[in-house]
Amino acid sequence: METTIYNQSGKKAGNITLPEKFFGLKWNADLVHQVVTSMMSSRRKGLAHVKERGEVSGSGKKPWQQKGTGRARHGSIRSPLWRTGGVTHGPRNEKNYARKVNDKMRRKALYVVISQKMRDGEVLFLDDIKMAEIKTKEAKNIVGTIGSIKGFERMAGKKKNSMMIAIPKKDKNVEKSFQNFNNMTVIESRNLNPVDILNYKYLAIVNPEEYVKNLK
Repeated sequence: METTIYNQSGKKAGNITLPEKFFGLKWNADLVHQVVTSMMSSRRKGLAHVKERGEVSGSGKKPWQQKGTGRARHGSIRSPLWRTGGVTHGPRNEKNYARKVNDKMRRKALYVVISQKMRDGEVLFLDDIKMAEIKTKEAKNIVGTIGSIKGFERMAGKKKNSMMIAIPKKDKNVEKSFQNFNNMTVIESRNLNPVDILNYKYLAIVNPEEYVKNLK
């Protein structure tokens, strides 16, 4: 499988041959669904939290004597029966939503997602992105030139979740220059995962030779 590599000016910089076992896999909906839902569940954090009777404020003293008053018997004002008492069987933030995903499944799902995006023409290969300083204006110019590439014309005009840019190693100038774009994000190639890729329309892989080498 051969495809074109572009530079940050939007011009052709060469070609690359991609291995079929990474970029030419068939779509596997069951695998992708299982991996994606498990990863999203592992990211989930419980927010809803109620206090039980041992956590609400109030005295533990018996409100009144057991018999002789004509009223219902009670042992504590912190009982769930009371308006200011604790809550029974309510949501707690200690719940663990993590679900295990085998490394082999996670990697296979990543390759399947990238392969599908390749077939849809939503993967762009760039030889490099160089920025001498942190400058949003320069990043905007790069977005404009990339948007001139055939098949990626809609990228610059998409308001949300437009493109994920995968760079080979951490680059503070690139990351912070694109930080002000709410429709793009920069991530290291080694951190690519199915969930984040599916959240964006396009995927740009910088220095694909090194990325393919790492995959092998």
